Amino acid sequence: MRNNLRRLLLRPTLRLPLRPALAALALFITLAATAQFPADTTRRNYLLRPDRVFDGDQMHEGWQVLVVDRLIRAAGPAGSIKVPDNTQTIDLHGATLLPGLIEGHSHLFLHPYNEVSWNDQVLKESRAERTARAVVHARQTLLAGFTSTRDLGTEGAWYDDIGLREAIEKAVIPGPRMLCATRAIVATGSYGPKELAYDVESPHGAAEADGLEGVTKEVRTQIGKGADLIKVYADYRWGANGTAQPTFTVDELKKIVEVAASSGREVVVHSSTTEGMRRSIEAGVNTIEHGEGGNPELFAAMKEKNIALCPTLAAGEAILMYGGWKKGVDPEPRRVTIKKENFRQALAAGVTICMGGDVGVYSHGTNAREMEDMVEYGMKPIDVLRSATSVNADVFHLASHVGRIKPALFADLLVVEGNPETNIAQLRKVVWVMKDGVIFRPDR
Repeated sequence: MRNNLRRLLLRPTLRLPLRPALAALALFITLAATAQFPADTTRRNYLLRPDRVFDGDQMHEGWQVLVVDRLIRAAGPAGSIKVPDNTQTIDLHGATLLPGLIEGHSHLFLHPYNEVSWNDQVLKESRAERTARAVVHARQTLLAGFTSTRDLGTEGAWYDDIGLREAIEKAVIPGPRMLCATRAIVATGSYGPKELAYDVESPHGAAEADGLEGVTKEVRTQIGKGADLIKVYADYRWGANGTAQPTFTVDELKKIVEVAASSGREVVVHSSTTEGMRRSIEAGVNTIEHGEGGNPELFAAMKEKNIALCPTLAAGEAILMYGGWKKGVDPEPRRVTIKKENFRQALAAGVTICMGGDVGVYSHGTNAREMEDMVEYGMKPIDVLRSATSVNADVFHLASHVGRIKPALFADLLVVEGNPETNIAQLRKVVWVMKDGVIFRPDR
């Protein structure tokens, strides 16, 4: 995995041909994206002078940051940095400078379910339409300050996330650095859509695989297609009356982890049941997404085995709101009350918390909604900022390139009005975003 990440992060302008599906959309993408790039993509040397700098670990008053070409050259108190000639100084009064944020759980090929249901997106939207939407979503993600994202499944769009990643790397379109999971892996019969008659074979939102040989072949297939990591559904709503139940056995999960690890890749699991989490922990996965089935015992085991939790708080709330719940007006649903207690238990156990909202269930570009919920559910704002920067960088093995403000890392930076340590909602007030030394402005 680390070799793949080095390729991903160090080669932003690869010279490979576009994949056929993306090439067919090249003209549309070029026309749609041309106006979205900054007017001037020439890299310059910048001395950035905000009121404060969050370096990924701590907040510093009166710091400055020097960017040379595409890298951070220096960061520290005013007057401590030797500034090269031909450096442009940018004063950022009243603003905070942060590392570019890292989205831990996105689906760029999905859009909010209150616009079109998940079933209809998979069954009725063409691959061309879904790719066109993903281009827009990638730009929205970047302009919201998220310069990297872990995209955890195309949900029926096959391996098109790899083509999207390549288009971003080649600067065909603007977007975040992507870690791609491609199709995700599910047990046969467990996943949807299931709207058609039982005797009609319909498209599925993920790749079906069973048994040790079956999961081995599917993991290797996805690696061959370009996956940076492997996503697995350890449980899903296939039990009696649609209840969530485990899908894969412990041995199957262990085999997935073993095969992925042999290529340097890690395994991410969707799990919302206690038994699904228990099996995933025993198998030694890297992160658990959602985690509603967690309890103090399981969270202690996650802590011991260094398995991180990506709680996806905002997605759960979004689905309830699509059903009619009015947050702040209506009484808190039991599902939210349980999720809050679940999140507090994870914090109390010392589990590493990733920032990832399952964005795509709700609107791309509003990724900071998850960070606001993390504060509301009991996490300190400074820890939420760490989760979205240095913690995610460490967990996703990106820390040698992004996630902090320090010399030799890529100049992936975010400027917001005010101080997000005292009001996390300030993250929505983006002044501009820098990725790879190039400035992107939301108002252009």
